[in-house]
Order: sequence, then C-alpha cells, then structure tokens
Amino acid sequence: MNQNLFMPFTELNSVEYFIIHHLSGVNLNSDNFDEPKSRYKTEWQFRSASDLNRSVNEVLLEADLKDSLIRLNPEIQREPNLADEVIYKLRAILISVQQVGLVKANEEFFKWMTGDKTMPFGENNRHVPIRLIDFEDLTNNHYILTNQFRVHHRETKIPDIVLFINGIPVVVGEAKTPIRPGISWLDGAAEIHQVYENSIPQLFVPNILSFATEGKELFYGSIRSPLDFWAPWRLEDEDEALAKRLGLGEIGKEMGDLLHPNRLLDILQNFSLFSTNKKKQRMKIIPRFQQYEGANKIVERVKVGRIKKGLIWHFQGSGKSLLMVFAAQKLRRMPDLKSPTVVVLVDRTDLDTQISGTFNAADISNVETTDSIRDLQKMLEQDTRKIIISMIHKFRDAKPNMNTRENIIVLVDEAHRTQEGDLGRQMRAALPNAFLFGLTGTPVNKADKNTFWAFGSEEDAGGYMSRYTFQDSIRDGATLPLHFEPRLVDVHVDKETIDKLFENFKEEAALTDEEADALNKKSAKMAAFLKSPERVRKIVDDIISHFQEKVEPHGFKAMIVTPDRYACIQYKEELDKILPTESSKVVISTSANDDYDFKQKWTVDKSEQERIVDEFNDPQSDLKFLIVTAKLLTGFDAPILQTMYLDKSLKDHTLLQAICRTNRLFPQKHFGRIVDYFGVFDDTAKALEFDEKSVNQIITNLSELREKLPQAMKDALAHFQGVDRTIPGFEGLELAQNAIKTDEKKDAFAKDYKYLSKLWESLSPDNILNNHQQDYKWLSQVFESVRPASDTIGKLLWITLGAQTTKLIHENIHVGDIHHLEEFILDADVIEDIFNNPDPKNAKKLEKILVKRFKMHEGNPKFKKLSELLEEVRDRAEQGLISSIEFVKELCKIAKETVQAEKELAEEILEKTPKAALTELFLELKTEETPAVVERIVNDIDQIVRMVRFPGWQKTTGGEREVQKSLRKALLKYQLHKDQVLFDRAYGYIKEYY
Repeated sequence: MNQNLFMPFTELNSVEYFIIHHLSGVNLNSDNFDEPKSRYKTEWQFRSASDLNRSVNEVLLEADLKDSLIRLNPEIQREPNLADEVIYKLRAILISVQQVGLVKANEEFFKWMTGDKTMPFGENNRHVPIRLIDFEDLTNNHYILTNQFRVHHRETKIPDIVLFINGIPVVVGEAKTPIRPGISWLDGAAEIHQVYENSIPQLFVPNILSFATEGKELFYGSIRSPLDFWAPWRLEDEDEALAKRLGLGEIGKEMGDLLHPNRLLDILQNFSLFSTNKKKQRMKIIPRFQQYEGANKIVERVKVGRIKKGLIWHFQGSGKSLLMVFAAQKLRRMPDLKSPTVVVLVDRTDLDTQISGTFNAADISNVETTDSIRDLQKMLEQDTRKIIISMIHKFRDAKPNMNTRENIIVLVDEAHRTQEGDLGRQMRAALPNAFLFGLTGTPVNKADKNTFWAFGSEEDAGGYMSRYTFQDSIRDGATLPLHFEPRLVDVHVDKETIDKLFENFKEEAALTDEEADALNKKSAKMAAFLKSPERVRKIVDDIISHFQEKVEPHGFKAMIVTPDRYACIQYKEELDKILPTESSKVVISTSANDDYDFKQKWTVDKSEQERIVDEFNDPQSDLKFLIVTAKLLTGFDAPILQTMYLDKSLKDHTLLQAICRTNRLFPQKHFGRIVDYFGVFDDTAKALEFDEKSVNQIITNLSELREKLPQAMKDALAHFQGVDRTIPGFEGLELAQNAIKTDEKKDAFAKDYKYLSKLWESLSPDNILNNHQQDYKWLSQVFESVRPASDTIGKLLWITLGAQTTKLIHENIHVGDIHHLEEFILDADVIEDIFNNPDPKNAKKLEKILVKRFKMHEGNPKFKKLSELLEEVRDRAEQGLISSIEFVKELCKIAKETVQAEKELAEEILEKTPKAALTELFLELKTEETPAVVERIVNDIDQIVRMVRFPGWQKTTGGEREVQKSLRKALLKYQLHKDQVLFDRAYGYIKEYY
C-alpha cells in the first residue's frame, strides 16, 4: 500500500515544499527530484541545507560569495586573494549588528550590495568600486534557494526558506501549515519579526525583505517592521476570481512575482529607504505594491518618452509621499536620462508638508527646497540637475519656455489643485517638453477639465495611469474604514442653508485660515448661528463626554475643526473651563493684518507647530485635542488621531482630505470616526459629489454597526447550543469548552468572536450594548479560556482583547472571589499523586496552571518549548489519539519538566552570570582614569567572546589565543589594553565563566 497516502500534512510537505517547487522546479514530495534549473539564469536553484558547505555560525555562503567577487571584479580576478579582504569587511558588519542595531547594520551592508563601496585594489592602490551583485546582466548572478537553514547565535533557529544571491542571504520566508484554521501568515511573520530577528540578527543584516504565508495569503515586510505594516503583494489587473486566492495555487503567482530576482534586485537598488523617525531611531522602508507599481509606471513612461503625462489616483493615506520619493530616486539614478531634473510640487498652503519631510528624513541626496518663485525660475533657467521641491502656485507667474529640456520630470501632489487659475496650462507653457505627472488622493471629476488636460492621457483607461481606490486600500489594510456619527442634530445647520453655502463656497480654492474668516464675514447670519455661545457650549460639553467615553479609554486622540479662526479660540476657551489647559492646543496661522494682541497670543511658527504635532503624536503626553480650521487638514499625518469633531462646511476634495486624517493605522484602532455637528453628512451624496460613485461608500454611518450587532451576537452564541450560560465559574466554562472541543470548532468560534468584539469596541459605550452585556462578557471569558497556550499560534484570530472588553471582564470580580486554581500548588508530590490517580477532572486544572506558568515565563525558550509541547498533547487528546487517562499522565510529565525548569531558572538567577561577574570586576577596579562606561565595556567583551568561544576552548591553545585577542580588542576600544592587571583578572573571569 502506498505509504504517502497516510502521510500527515506538516509545514514541510505542503506549503514549504510548494514554495520550493514553485520557485525552483524541484519537487521534494517525490522521491526523484525534478531536474534542477541550469546555473546562471535569473532563476532560483534549490540546494539542500546540508549541501551548502558552511558551519551553523555562518550566514554567508563564503565559497559562492568569493566566486562571485572574482567573477564580477576584474581587479579581484587578477588577484583572487583580495576577495578575502572584502569578505572580512562584510563579516565585520555582521558582527557589528550587536552594537549598532539591525537597521544600521542593514544600511551599511546595503552600501556594499548596491556597489557604493570601494577598495584600494586598482593600480597604485587606486580605489575601485566593488561589485557583489551584477545589476546590468542579471544572468551573471547565482541564485540559490534552501530550506530548514539552521543558524546558531545564542540559540539555534531554523528558518523555513532562505534565498541567496551570490552567497548573500537576501530573503527569509516562514511557511505555516494551514491545517488548523486559526493559523495564518501572521504567525509566520511574528516568528520572523519577534523571534528570528532578535535571536539570529546576522541572518537579517543583508535582508531585502522577509515573507510569510500559510498557503492562502502571502505578506511581506522589511526588517524591524511592525506586523501591522506587513503588506500583501498583489498583481495588477487580476480578475476577481484570482483576488479570492483560495488555495496554494493562487499565492504562487504573487510569490513568483515578488521573489523574482529582477523584482528583488529592483527593490534592493531603487526601493529601499532608510529614514529617521521622530524619536531619532533609524528605520527601513520598502514599498507596498501600489507604490512600487505607481513609481515604476512613471519611470517606464519617462523611459519610453512617447506620452508626456499621467494621472495617478491613490487613495488618501495609502503612501503617495513615498511613491514620489521612490520615483524621484529611481529617475535620478537612471543613466539613460542623463542626470534629469525632478521637480516635486506640493500643495499651496505649506511647504513643510509630509512630502518635504519624507524626502528629508530619508536622506535623499541632491534635494533643494524653495518657496520663492525667483529661486525656482533661476534653478530651472540655470539647468539645475537635482530634485527640486516647491509649491504648485509658484507657477502662477512663470514665463513661457523657462526650460525646454526633455529630461525634466514634474510630480505634482494633489493635482486637482491645478484647476485654480489655469496652473496646469502655465506649467506646460513654462516647461513645454517636460513630463507632467499628477498625483491625487481624491478622484478627479470630469468637470475638472484643466486637471485632465494637464495630466490625463487619453491612452489611459478612465484617464488614470494608475489607480488604487478606497476599497483596495481597506482590503490591503493600508488604511482604516471611516464612520460618521451625527450628534446633537438640533445644532446642525439646516439643509437649505448648506446647499446655498455650498454654491458660493468655491471648494477648489481650498481655503486658507484667513479666507475662511472672510467667507464667514460674508454670511454674517450664518456665522452668528454657528458661533452663538450657547451652541458652542453645548457642542463642547458633548465633545468632552464623547471623548471621555469613546476615545480616551482606547488611548486615541482627537481634532476639533471649527468654522474659522475666532471659533477656534471660542472652542479653546470653553474646553479650558472644564479640562486642563494643556489638554488642547489651537493651531492657526496669523497674518500681518491681525491685531497685535491676537498675533502675540495665537501665532504658531513652524518650529512651534512641529513641537505641537510631536507632542500630539506622543501617546504619553497630556495634549489630547488639536483645534484647527484649515491648517493640518491636509498633509498632516498623526496615526493616533482617531476622532474628528467636525463643525465646518467642507465638501468634496477638502472634506475627503480632512476626514482621511483619521484613517491611518495605529495599534488597536479599527476605524476613523467623524462626529458631525455641522450636518455635512446629512446628505452624504451631496457632501462627496464625485463622478467616481464608489466614493460615496467611503464613510458609513456608525448606526449601521448597531444594526449588525444582534446578528453577530447570535453567530457567536450559536457555537454553544444547549450550554447553560447561567452556571457560574469553573463548571460553566468547562461546559462551554466541551462544546468547542476540536481546534476547528475553537477557531470557528474565534473568528465569529473577533468580528463581534470589533463591533463591541467600536460602539462601546452605547445603550444598545446593555441588553447583550451578560452574553458578551460570558463569550469573552470563554474566548480567553480557550486561547492557544502558545502565543505563536493563530495570532490573526486570537486577538488581544480591547480596552472596553477587558474592563468588562474585570468588572464585578471582587477581591473576595478567590481564584480556586491557585490553591492547587504545583510541586513534585502533587504531580506524583495526580499521575498515580489520573482523574480527568484534574486535567483542566493542571492545564490551566501550566498555561499560567508559561505566560509568566514568556520569552524564555525553555518554557516556550514546553508550551508548544502542551499544545501538541492537547491536539492529540482532542483528535482522540490518546485517552483522557493518558492525557492526564502526559500533562503530569510536562508539569514535572516545568517544575524542574523553574528550579533551574531560580538557581541560574542565584548563580553569578558571566556578565554580572565581569561587571563586578570592572566596578571594583574602576579608577579616576577608567571611563564610567562599565556596562558598555562588559557588553562588548561579552559579545566578542561569545562570537569566538566554543565548547572546551579553555583546553586548546588556539581557543585561548582567540579569546585573548578578542579581550585585547575590546579593551583597546576603551584605551584599557595596557592595564595588565585588569587584562589578567578579566581573562581569569572569562576562563571561569565562559
């Protein structure tokens, strides 16, 4: 009988083997391998980990790397030994990861990989660039794929898939078995991000990207990228059937595309940015697929040179600033374009928007910023070959034929603004042969003839060269859905007045603060109604109660949008009567015409505005509200902003841009909320009038969520038919657990509960919840009780409970209700007793205690292994592979090992750790001359020694010599290498403790 028929699925024989087969043509599921593909094509060749000719401490395939260095560098070809010098430099970067951190090490290694580093290998020691990879002829590189790649640093880890280019590991992939429904790509991504990047960081120093899949979905991310920012890779123009991606076959296309050598090397060379965040930490950014595709479409169009324009509509918040950075960077690097000029034009109100910030933070070279039309004209007339950032409206007075060169590429942000004053035509006249690309976050209406004339090409379907809609953005998790909540309907402006307002409200003018004031003066009656003290007081009271109930408990912040600048101050004064002054700040612009006192009190200059925005973005700060009227409604990025209190007449583009301030991703944030006091959304279709009808669905009434709640509750409770929910405590939970015995049933429940929980958190507190509170609390307790013991299983389904749910579960738990579980003390005698009288009733208690213990020791590999073992035993019991008696006995064995592990841990803590011993020594010998950086010295010694030592090194002369050399090197860094007493004592300690 064929044995394979009964072969159980594991990660190996399904998803992992599928990846290998798809990328290299080798089928590991059959006894006879397919023919491996020939060498030196741009295709992956499979090599098993055992054939790679390396030790587990090495992450480079040095023989392959040396071959490539010789092959790609004529100077090294003449003297092959020079290859070793390059390899030493690369090894030093790998080792440095412990000191400088993963992102900085990756950035340094990338300089070598992209050919930016030189060595004195030319004639007369002339420096020549070193090529590790051939970007011109990709067939010149060697592409290897392996699996189960064992790497040892402080502990041994075995990533599923590693891809090498010329012996350098550039991609790490984790394949999860899709056998349990709750397992998803997220579990694989968490393993890479939380486990591998920390325990074997050297493997990630040359990393281009990592990916994770369970066979149904494929997500990828860069080093140190939080899991929320991992993204799917999609292929353009796929029909709906493919978009459903129902099984292994479907991810093949996306994976083959993302992991094709051409794609990876393009991302390495043109789409990897290193940026500094507000906390001055280095971070690495790689593109989402729509940024990659959009930027490459711009580059392709410029390369071909036939069509001189293109319009890109990518929804608000999906990363247009970065798309422009990627495009500008790639265009500047293209030799065929002969050093082009790239002009980036931003919105008219403020040069210091996200875009210039993004260019500056990413250290892009040759960037000039100017807000003076004279400078801009001078630069263009003098043929400046750089990236120039300026403002759209600077072209208002541009002379025709300012520069007739063809290799000028203009990227215009928020292109619909060029409607104003015919800017598009003036731009085209000034730069007759340039390429003009318009980017917009809101769709362009056909009536905006100028925008289409300037940017839309007739050859592009619907006038757009690239589109990434609201629906695409939600589907990919690039942005969050938006809900509006109409409140205090009696303070809304009546419909007739709004219609009239919208008529004389030239929306495209995207009013500045001062213009908003002027408009309100015109409609004096309207202004009197909006700013009547009683109305403002009423709204502010409502804002405070809404914020304290629905926004603050989740850790989010809010923005208040008022009719004009004077209303901002009115709102601030009302807020200050109830809340501390520091909890709100007004951000408005002042002008020369304002009176002196007004300016003194309310002027916010650029650096002050930056400081306010930073403070607002800091979750720990006291600043909870920003009060604005026009400033910060565009180009302002604050992920922590979840709710906008809107009391201003906004429409179409300006409204869409404003409300999208709330749609950025932030932990535990499920949507952006607009609380409407003005009545803007009393007629959504009128407020968002676009040809693109889908835009109407961008924002939905929060009440729609209310309607969904009863059904969601019903679906979650349906898993427990016949279970008596009134039975309290342990017995009640046990009955519920028995109703969802198998993994399949647990995961199906988790899916329904997750949906319900998101609704609950979104609505809470709301009267509709009162009727369901008991049931929801009961379901939440069941959910917590059957959560997998190991935190590496089912991360996508088994979510962390939200703030409101946690509060609900802990309500009514009085101190008097002592938890019976704790009476059940875990020690050898108790375990022995249970083992000899295995009563299935004790199984649940024992299991509970073990889960609790493993949680206490989270992060400790020993306990992680035990928790995985527990999960395995549970599964076997649930599948009926072992009897309940055997289950109890297996639990006892795990419990015994847990007690032993805890004992060892306690002893370890008591014993002196090597680092503690060294620290003691350095503190003891600290003199006036010794720097007070004991901790750093000890860390350096500890890391260097750990790199070179091996079991039994003390007994070999080679080992002793290596360690002594390392110690000398570490002391030299702190100028302590001449202190022989210190050296001898430190070496004595190392010999004893390492």
